[in-house]
Amino acid sequence: MAASIMHHAFQMNCAARALRRSLATGSSATPPPAGDSEAKPKPKASTPLRRAASASLPIRSNPTPTRSSIKPVSTLATAERYNLAALREHLPEGSLRLHDAYWVPHWAADADGPEGEVFVFGNGSFVCWGLGEEHARAFAQSVLARSRAEAGALADPETEDLEFVMDPAECVRPHTRLQGDLIILGEGPKLNSDDAMPASLPPSLFPQDTLLARYAFSQALSRSTALSALEVSLDKYLSSVAQLPDTLQRTGEPGLSRRALVMKLGELLKFRQGLNLNRENFSDTPDFYWAEPTLENYFHSLSSALEMRARTRSVNDKITYAAEMQSVLRELLTTRSAHSMELIIIVLIAVEVVICLIRDGPELWQMVTSKENKQAPPHRKH
Repeated sequence: MAASIMHHAFQMNCAARALRRSLATGSSATPPPAGDSEAKPKPKASTPLRRAASASLPIRSNPTPTRSSIKPVSTLATAERYNLAALREHLPEGSLRLHDAYWVPHWAADADGPEGEVFVFGNGSFVCWGLGEEHARAFAQSVLARSRAEAGALADPETEDLEFVMDPAECVRPHTRLQGDLIILGEGPKLNSDDAMPASLPPSLFPQDTLLARYAFSQALSRSTALSALEVSLDKYLSSVAQLPDTLQRTGEPGLSRRALVMKLGELLKFRQGLNLNRENFSDTPDFYWAEPTLENYFHSLSSALEMRARTRSVNDKITYAAEMQSVLRELLTTRSAHSMELIIIVLIAVEVVICLIRDGPELWQMVTSKENKQAPPHRKH
């Protein structure tokens, strides 16, 4: 018992020292040495997981003989969606359809480079385990771009970075979990359905018993990165219409034609469709997890850490505001068009009256004057 307490205290002390070192390093203006091979990429500062990074320090600072080195998980969104049917024939040999994704068990950019596995999802994103962002971009160029399976390719791919470690002897429950910004792959999950795992699997780089755990974490990362791409596109859209209220206030005119406003409204509807109505949306739990609560916990733990619900609600609120603003502007354009139509009708009526006067005026004048002459009394002579 005393040994256990001393060991726990030692671990906490190591974690505290590691945290102080990390804070000191972050506050220092001196860059790390260029040849420091132990420096590992961290998630981006804007990533919600960054705020919970300290929770992974006990794992990072206390390696064990059974624990692997820390490896990267890189996610890229390069398009609005992928045509998985067209992509299939361009994937490396041994690739397998795994529920909502294609699983590539082995892939390397070159013979001397690191090897990893890839999950490609239909929402326009893919997740690489064991490969950094540079090699993930190489996969996008060498496989996805050549397959022409990208629909609505993004000008600048969105990325999400994470890290994982494998430890088959992990004793902390749950053995496989998300801890801070680190995924720990311990003992594989117990499955409730025989159909969850394919009957035969090709040789893989990582343990096959944690394959579906990696799939669940990958699907959460995939959704987050696809949502990031939608957030960036929506922010660009909102920037393009940000001056409309000010222009309306200063000039009384929206500054856009009716056609341009309708096109902008169509963009908004497309955003909302991508957010809520597509098969791979950001709100619903995939059907696969209904029968597998353990995998569902993996999926929801990472989705919650990435703040998917709050971000989806925020995007919906932005779309609603922009739609209301453009609806008001469209009504103003409709009113202005109706006023213009009224003026045109008045002018046409006036033109018709003038034409009638020119054409029938002399005859009418003659009829009036002749009638007056007949009604006038005769003049008497004196």
